[in-house]
Amino acid sequence: MKKNNFIDNCTGVILAGGENKRMPVLKGFIEVEGRKIIERNLKTMKQLFQEVFIITNQPELYTYLGVPMFGDVYNIRGPMTGVLTALINSSSNWIFVSACDMPFINPDVIRFMARERYNPTCINIINKGQKSDLDTISMAGIYDTVVPLVNNKAEPLFAFYAKKIMGSLEQFILAEKKSIKNYLLNHDKRVKYITTEDIKHIDPDLRSFINLNNPEDVELNLSHKDKSRFQQSLLIR
Repeated sequence: MKKNNFIDNCTGVILAGGENKRMPVLKGFIEVEGRKIIERNLKTMKQLFQEVFIITNQPELYTYLGVPMFGDVYNIRGPMTGVLTALINSSSNWIFVSACDMPFINPDVIRFMARERYNPTCINIINKGQKSDLDTISMAGIYDTVVPLVNNKAEPLFAFYAKKIMGSLEQFILAEKKSIKNYLLNHDKRVKYITTEDIKHIDPDLRSFINLNNPEDVELNLSHKDKSRFQQSLLIR
């Protein structure tokens, strides 16, 4: 880590481009513990990354947050386009992406994953101060992506991606392949998967990976107060 405690060489990105088909209100605007999810996540991102922005095709909804926003570079819906857009606009060699409907992201999990970008040889170089600039470390020692496996399922919307995948990712998108999990499978040798066991040492209940995709998820995962507030929001629509 740098002295300012930001994660090295990485931009924090919130993906707010989902179609919201299964939720009757905007997912990122659901209130949890008195704040909208996107506001909670933005606060966490700003603590971790020097550069933070939002990927959205509805910038008018998020202008009040005061952070840069970028629309999809291709009119091809799906998270892969959002990831590519983020990589293109990032000033860092890495991005960390999080979906806007994950209310309990744990900064310690993100920091742990950030260190897993590099193999042990690179970690030794960094720790010894032999290379102050991570850009100069041999790319042979760096993974392309770092993705958690939660109960044997990849979580590509809580993951790190390197800029060097832009070409292959763009080809995948233009071939009309929309599954980001399939993209990872096709580039498996350069993916660092984080095991559930490793994550549980930091986040025992795996709350970082809770998504509010539909009203049932709200009922299952939020407090009584937050569930009541959600129900009230449905009545005033």
